[in-house]
Amino acid sequence: MSGNASNAQSSEGSRKKALPARRVVLDLCLILSLIATVPPAHTQSNPRLQAFFEQNVGLSQEQIDQIRHGIPVVKAFPPRTSAEVFLFGAVYIHAAPEDYLRLVSDLNRFRRVPGYLDLGVFGNPPKFSDLDSLSLDSDDVRELRKCQPGSCGIQLPGSSMEELQRSVDWLAPDVDQRVDQFLRHKALGLLLAYQKEGNHALGIYEDKSEPASVAQEFAYMLGYSKALPAQLPDFYSYLLAYPDAKATNIDDRYYWTKVKFGLKPTLRMIHQVTMRGNPGEDVAYAVAEKQLYSSHYFDTALSLSFCVRDRATSGHPGFYLIMAMGTEQLSMEGLKGEVIRKVVVGRSASNLQAALTNIRNSLEANSKP
Repeated sequence: MSGNASNAQSSEGSRKKALPARRVVLDLCLILSLIATVPPAHTQSNPRLQAFFEQNVGLSQEQIDQIRHGIPVVKAFPPRTSAEVFLFGAVYIHAAPEDYLRLVSDLNRFRRVPGYLDLGVFGNPPKFSDLDSLSLDSDDVRELRKCQPGSCGIQLPGSSMEELQRSVDWLAPDVDQRVDQFLRHKALGLLLAYQKEGNHALGIYEDKSEPASVAQEFAYMLGYSKALPAQLPDFYSYLLAYPDAKATNIDDRYYWTKVKFGLKPTLRMIHQVTMRGNPGEDVAYAVAEKQLYSSHYFDTALSLSFCVRDRATSGHPGFYLIMAMGTEQLSMEGLKGEVIRKVVVGRSASNLQAALTNIRNSLEANSKP
């Protein structure tokens, strides 16, 4: 692990005390591609990856062999707090890393995923028209009408709530459209400020009784040192120090989605960071999907994917899919927390294993001639 990661983990106790008990999500996801039906990778294909599996993740040799034979392995990491769940998953997929990059760069793939209601990609530079179709549901508009700091159905800073109450005529027949216009202006302003100032511009949600600093929670979440392999200090630093510390092999994209993965449709703004590894390095590509804003559920969220080359095969592409996902939520604290935790961990582990299997099967099936 990088020095930054170790320092973040060593100070997690004092930093966590300052964080309110709100929900946080971390998905370190890889979606990988494939090419053929070659035999599984050999046990000693990558000594550094072997050491990562053993020392950082704590896998047994039997589990590592399963991964290399295309059998997904999922493991829960020890939680840092009673509210945290952090899962690791991995599988070997016969694929070319470049296929993965093409897949993850195709944002239109979300349009084919059930639950995704809308999608927009920001230009360079971002402009207001990039948000033309972004809109709230009428139920959310009604929630905003009674919004005030400490009590709001939408995640917003207190200053935005006050500005909204002053600037919107709630009796106007086109009130939904007026709120959408307000939200689009705020979304564009947030992105432009983030591109200039970094995580600090993400602000503080004040919709609950306990405010939540998005930048602080993001740093704490990323501070779980097992999340990033040791050879990616530049990637780690850029996620924390954006827009500073950018390396020449890193690219940025920004987009927004409207998705229904809970009870309410949720608007999200995402920063996609892609790192290209050098030919001689183990990690061919790393991709981060960093949440900048969410109207519901998650204070912050991160999706990371790592394409780790397999050097044991000759003439046939293949690499490893490493996936992790973590949550922090108030419902798992207190006396009932342990019971709830078992249910959450069990269900999440099953979902992660199914996702790994589906990704492998789908990509390998589609690659056959």
